Amino acid sequence: MSFVIGILTVLLVLNCLLLILLVLVQQPKKDTGGGLAFGGAATDALFGAGSGNVLTKVTKYATVAFFLLTVGVAYMQSQQHHGRSSEFGKQVAAQPAAVPPAATTTPTPGAITTPSDTNAPVLSLPPASATPTPAATNTEAPK
Repeated sequence: MSFVIGILTVLLVLNCLLLILLVLVQQPKKDTGGGLAFGGAATDALFGAGSGNVLTKVTKYATVAFFLLTVGVAYMQSQQHHGRSSEFGKQVAAQPAAVPPAATTTPTPGAITTPSDTNAPVLSLPPASATPTPAATNTEAPK
């Protein structure tokens, strides 16, 4: 797919260069303008007196080709991008899911639950008469 996108991109660049040259070579509607500055009078010598009709038709076809190539390359790029993301999704789905360890129902000291939570185990605070922490004592030796 990327090879075709590369070929279409090269064709798009060549078409852009052709459009630039066609616009610069065309004769202006009046005798003054940018077309004369860039060699617009040379079209009469190359294609004859009716060169305006030939150049305008070629410009129209090149413009249509430009838009078709642009839309085609954009569509193929989006398809290639979505194809890569779906392949990633398939790889992620194919991997086994990590199962979290089973939840323990033993009460954790200090945990509090609300009565509205029916699935959670009922936990309580540790009793106040539990072993008290030793107070700071004087560690000096007797005299």
